[in-house]
Amino acid sequence: MAVLEELEPKKVFRFFEELCAIPHGSGNTKAVSDWCADFAQQRKLACYQDAYNNLIIVKEATAGYEDAASVILQGHLDMVCEQVPDCDKDMAREGLNLTVEGDWISAKGTTLGGDDGIAVAMMLALLDADNVKHPRLEAVFTTDEEIGMLGASALDVSSLKGRRLLNLDSEAEGVFTVGCAGGCMTKCTLPIRRSAFAGTALTVTVSGLAGGHSGQEIDKGRGNANLLMGRALLAMRQATEVRLVAVDGGLKDNAIPRETTATVLAADGGAARAAVERLARELKNEYRVTDKGMTLTVAVAQLEGVPMDAESTARCLCFLACAPNGVQVMSAEIPGLVQTSLNLGILATREETMEASFCVRSSVGSQKAMLKDRLACLTAMLGGDTEFIGEYDAWEYRAESPLRELMTEVFRDLYGKAPEIEAIHAGVECGLFCGKLPGLDCVSIGPDLMEIHTPRERMSISSTERMWKFVVEVLRRAK
Repeated sequence: MAVLEELEPKKVFRFFEELCAIPHGSGNTKAVSDWCADFAQQRKLACYQDAYNNLIIVKEATAGYEDAASVILQGHLDMVCEQVPDCDKDMAREGLNLTVEGDWISAKGTTLGGDDGIAVAMMLALLDADNVKHPRLEAVFTTDEEIGMLGASALDVSSLKGRRLLNLDSEAEGVFTVGCAGGCMTKCTLPIRRSAFAGTALTVTVSGLAGGHSGQEIDKGRGNANLLMGRALLAMRQATEVRLVAVDGGLKDNAIPRETTATVLAADGGAARAAVERLARELKNEYRVTDKGMTLTVAVAQLEGVPMDAESTARCLCFLACAPNGVQVMSAEIPGLVQTSLNLGILATREETMEASFCVRSSVGSQKAMLKDRLACLTAMLGGDTEFIGEYDAWEYRAESPLRELMTEVFRDLYGKAPEIEAIHAGVECGLFCGKLPGLDCVSIGPDLMEIHTPRERMSISSTERMWKFVVEVLRRAK
């Protein structure tokens, strides 16, 4: 028996569970894209699938809606793959293990992928329904949203007739998102040289951090494991001569890293360990509220490989000590809204390089450019190179929005109150679609999702059912 079989709406949860059985992390979307294409073929729906695994599936208007303007439904196929340290699941090859507890669906030991699997499930359920009245539907399934909106950037939208877009990639019921920050991934690469050094091999580990979405949780003051490792390495170097062998942490540029590990050689192993242990006590105090489970440990290691030379070690530690991170500017117009931020999400050491990947976000283009310049200048001064990947513009608030007005009217009728209207610091693909389709009217919605991009991610069953009824009613009135 399927885990979600008894939940309502049945088709939505059936498609969601089928989706969860298919590995669909960013960069691994061919199988799930083909699954959607097969869905369309079986139902004789027009389907366009491109080389990036994006899809557009079209369902013609129901009787009486032939003259209504088309509606675009949009969500992304990929998910962020994170898991707890003791979970041995291979998320590139294995599906998720779903579980239900009360009103919440989650996945055992891993992220759930409700962001944005629930959009995929809802769109498939709408395309499959024979009892929902609607205009012509153009369902757009994009890929690699979580690593820079790469699919949406590459998508050919010339076939789309709609200029009303309902994005299903939000995580709070009752909140209409109508604007978002622009951003890009910035990859800084420092060259390194290696040479032998006599010392005690030590492994340093930062773990147990809360992590989270680098847009929605960047203002929560949570620790970034990569930056905290930089502090630990600097403390060791201040206590004794050290050589860095490798430092690696984080899996996604848009997820606040929860764990980072480094291997070093220390001239005085005892002094280096004492420095880390002192810092561990200080960090426990600093992060006692936001990251109660945070640990910083050091242990004797078995050396594998040749360490960096003194200059390379110094340059890498300087980068980690000086790189900007976190909230940079708060909005002066919208109270509580982060305007500009960045997150050092991935730190990786190769044989000849150390690579640091940042998610840079801002609703002000000039401030996004400023952060890119700062990272490029710092990296250049340390002898490295900078690459900008997956850049996308901000989605600007639209003062006049017939779609927003219609959705607000429906929400009032169903919920007995007005929805919240907000702009967010996280990235949403609406900005890219607005740039490609002039005059596009967009609103983003979704059911309640908690702690996305972490293994604690969970999705509300009752909220999903209410959002389904809301979307169905919006389409019914969209004449």
